[in-house]
Amino acid sequence: MNLTMTMDLFSQFASTTSLGIPLIFLAMLTPWLLFPTPSAKWMNNRLLTFQNWFLTLFTKQLLLPLNTSAHKWAFLLASLMAFLLSMNLLGLLPYTFTPTTQLSVNLGLAVPLWLATVLTGFRNQLNHSLAHFLPEGTPTPLIPVLILIETISLFIRPLALGVRLTANLTAGHLLIHLISSAVSAIFSLSVLTSLLTFTVLILLTILEIAVAMIQAYVFILLLSLYLQENT
Repeated sequence: MNLTMTMDLFSQFASTTSLGIPLIFLAMLTPWLLFPTPSAKWMNNRLLTFQNWFLTLFTKQLLLPLNTSAHKWAFLLASLMAFLLSMNLLGLLPYTFTPTTQLSVNLGLAVPLWLATVLTGFRNQLNHSLAHFLPEGTPTPLIPVLILIETISLFIRPLALGVRLTANLTAGHLLIHLISSAVSAIFSLSVLTSLLTFTVLILLTILEIAVAMIQAYVFILLLSLYLQENT
């Protein structure tokens, strides 16, 4: 019985299939369909104006500490921010699937982008990138240990990117699922307790909306910090 309850609890994170084909790719493409396309008119509507304002403000704040050579990443980082933000928020709707709760999706985004920042550093400033593995003035007996530690910390970065996003979204969805199930189960026993639990559910949902936005921003912010180190 406990195994069945556990499987039902985590079944919300399983991608639905149609004719044996996983629909996770459709779920990942859906956010792009909701963004308004730019028009050739002189005056844009409110939605398009807000979208342009948000992307311009985000890009300006993100690239402010970076040097000029890193500004070519602006389009990629802004697009990834909009992609993650839309998927995280759409995943909070009832009967929807959130691709960013899958570790494979997050690692598929984190590993290539992290590797691109590392390769950029090795290509543009090889000596400076290698110097990160061994700080100046290190005692000779500690050199192998520090090189090993810095190498491990470097390769942990993409794993931390993907796991952080997955863990935060998964924990939030599990809490919402558990509390919503408690609301329906308690309603027949005590209406007042059920209403109080429902209030907690509303507050948790508001918190998860904030978490969905913050985690998308943190993902891009960490990538920009990795890029700053290598440019």
